[in-house]
Amino acid sequence: MIAAERQKRIVELVNARGSMSLAELAQAIDTSESTVRRDLAQLHKTGLLRRVRGGATKVVSSEYVISDQSFAGRQEQHMEEKRAIGAYAADLIGPHDFVFIDAGTTTECLVDAITETRAIYLTNSLRHAQKLLAKGCRVLLPGGELKPTTEALVGAETVGLIRRYHFTIGFWGTNGADLETGFTTPEFNEAAVKQISLEQTVRPYVLCDSSKFSQVAPITFADFDRAQVITDLLTDRSYVQSGNVIEVGSQQ
Repeated sequence: MIAAERQKRIVELVNARGSMSLAELAQAIDTSESTVRRDLAQLHKTGLLRRVRGGATKVVSSEYVISDQSFAGRQEQHMEEKRAIGAYAADLIGPHDFVFIDAGTTTECLVDAITETRAIYLTNSLRHAQKLLAKGCRVLLPGGELKPTTEALVGAETVGLIRRYHFTIGFWGTNGADLETGFTTPEFNEAAVKQISLEQTVRPYVLCDSSKFSQVAPITFADFDRAQVITDLLTDRSYVQSGNVIEVGSQQ
């Protein structure tokens, strides 16, 4: 089989299945893994496939998100998945942790599931702070401007205070999660808070239901490999192959 025919067949196979490993492709077209690896490098360069560690995935067009929905509007979406994600994340918090919790509806599900009251919590969400306080937690709030759509504290004062802290674990929401673009959000001030707080955290987690994958908002606040991602089951297996995705409910 000549190179052009072989590469055409690789594209057909990967597009049909969504993703395939080097070994699977080599067996399917009866050639060596080294040959497939070279073919994948060429197909990635031309944009026909996306090469990932150990194989390839089909190219998925990213959806662009240009603005935040209201908090109330987002509360009605994917709540079963968000509650499962939040419950899993809550179990990661230990009694000696200093925890950052970002504003948002998925992180609110985390707050609802928290039972560890000995940890110290800092959040830029007034809503989260009130719920944590009601649980008997020690809660810190930064200063700053209160953003109406997400009910988050943002601005230079917020960033300046958070920069002084070093968190053992933290949890963030995101408007978009994409392998190439990373974690994104529509608004600059909120992106700045997300970025600096994540940089100040030893064990960062992004809580993200599957609807947010392959979506891109205007501002990146972290690369995709900078945090562990807790999500529900994904149909696009290229994200799972990245090695930092935890699927809640996965049978793996």
